[in-house]
Amino acid sequence: MNLNLPPGITIDAPIHPGYENILCFEALELAAKLHRTFEPRRRELLKMRAERQTRIDAGEMPDFLPETRHIRESAWKIAPLPKALECRRVEITGPVEAKMIINALNSGADSYMADFEDSNSPKWENQLQGQVNLYKAIRRELTFTNEAGKAYQLNEKTANLQIRARGWHLDEKHVRVDGERISGGIFDFALAFFHNAKEQVARGAGPFYYLPKLESHLEARLWNDIFCMAQDHIGLPHGTIKATVLVETILATFEMEEILFELREHSAGLNAGRWDYIFSCIKKFRKNKTFCLATRSAITMEVPFMRAYALALVQVCHRRGAPAIGGMSALIPIKNDPEANEKALAGVRHDKRRDANDGYDGGWVAHPGLVELAMEEFVGVLGTKPNQWEKIPAGTFGPKDWLNFQPEQPITETGLRNNIHVGIHYLGSWLAGNGCVPIHNLMEDAATAEISRSQVWQWVTSPKGILDDGRKVSPEMVRAMIGEELAKVKKNVTAQGEDIATYDQAAEIFVDMSLTPEYPEFLTLPLYEAME
Repeated sequence: MNLNLPPGITIDAPIHPGYENILCFEALELAAKLHRTFEPRRRELLKMRAERQTRIDAGEMPDFLPETRHIRESAWKIAPLPKALECRRVEITGPVEAKMIINALNSGADSYMADFEDSNSPKWENQLQGQVNLYKAIRRELTFTNEAGKAYQLNEKTANLQIRARGWHLDEKHVRVDGERISGGIFDFALAFFHNAKEQVARGAGPFYYLPKLESHLEARLWNDIFCMAQDHIGLPHGTIKATVLVETILATFEMEEILFELREHSAGLNAGRWDYIFSCIKKFRKNKTFCLATRSAITMEVPFMRAYALALVQVCHRRGAPAIGGMSALIPIKNDPEANEKALAGVRHDKRRDANDGYDGGWVAHPGLVELAMEEFVGVLGTKPNQWEKIPAGTFGPKDWLNFQPEQPITETGLRNNIHVGIHYLGSWLAGNGCVPIHNLMEDAATAEISRSQVWQWVTSPKGILDDGRKVSPEMVRAMIGEELAKVKKNVTAQGEDIATYDQAAEIFVDMSLTPEYPEFLTLPLYEAME
């Protein structure tokens, strides 16, 4: 199918029926305009990330920025929020496939974060069909019928929609502007905004977004400037867009107030993105020989450095009139095992009760079956109030708290094998086009896969990477376990009736990512290049 493309734009991917409406001339014109204006800044910000990493590798430790002290110490608040964002006690997240969108919007949650990022494998078909699905869902036209003939459609009352575009580090390799790949985030945002923003305004709920993996307030400023240009382009007032920033990097913790300040006209608060946060800690301090985290299951929200981060986020948000949204427990309901299911539900209940008591205004779940449980915990604390913006936790938090990385032990063979198993299983599913995968009764996405391969890399390279039985984690040990766990993954996948074609490649990528001398920044970058 031929498209009428704006000058300078090329697309080297199939245009399936329905894509031509999303990839219309005017929408691509906005995407090209944003690219040409802001791509040099995006590249400069990514260069600044690399330069900061070099300094951290050399021993520099993060601290508050002296040049932004006036922002932290002055009185200001974000712009008032629309009514649709006042109550966010439970938010459900998931990829942008039709069945998930319908189930999430019908789940009883206050809002649904439709994800083009960590829970979505960015195959061309996933990205474009996701845009088609959201276009239909916003207009209440989306339906789905499964292979058994079961029909899904939207209820009269649905959750408010929020959309997460890809992070600044990711490109859309199938679309070029003047010969350059377009930013995945700009591409996702431009299409969703152009087609839906005015419709969302007319319906009284949107356009609302989530912004992932920011590492500095300058990266937030870039998004703010993009929002301003996009609103001007289609004739919406500044401040129409509202966006929640995921604080899921250790460096962003030191700039939470500045991030809110940069986006204050467009801000909808902050979210504690715990899994990417743990990954970020490992990544940033990978060459620090004194740094080594214990097995993933031991790094809970209640260890000191995570607790300090969580409480500080609520403090910052509520002091600035912004919502504070809690992160997601990876636990999901377990069918056919009542005892294990009850244990999982108790874990989710504990997680949401703690967040509600700490002052969070809401929290995330990954499965519709958890919405009611999470809602009970927040309502138990908030009562009939939509939020608790007035609650500010006591205490003072800073570098001494956020950089106190404990515990370092235990590191167990079970934990090592679990990281390898999860990594291979997730990578294989991702390459096959599925970015949100239940493994061992946990909902895994790119963030938890990043933790898995990063911990293996760290335990191999760090002198502290010693198992609780005294053995040093070595490349030879990891290679042997990769072969053993690959066989288990294939057996499990085959038993579920799924294709195993991508899993040998996944194991090879896991070897490369976990045993290479130089730590790769993001798992998804080589994965994306390997993807058709």
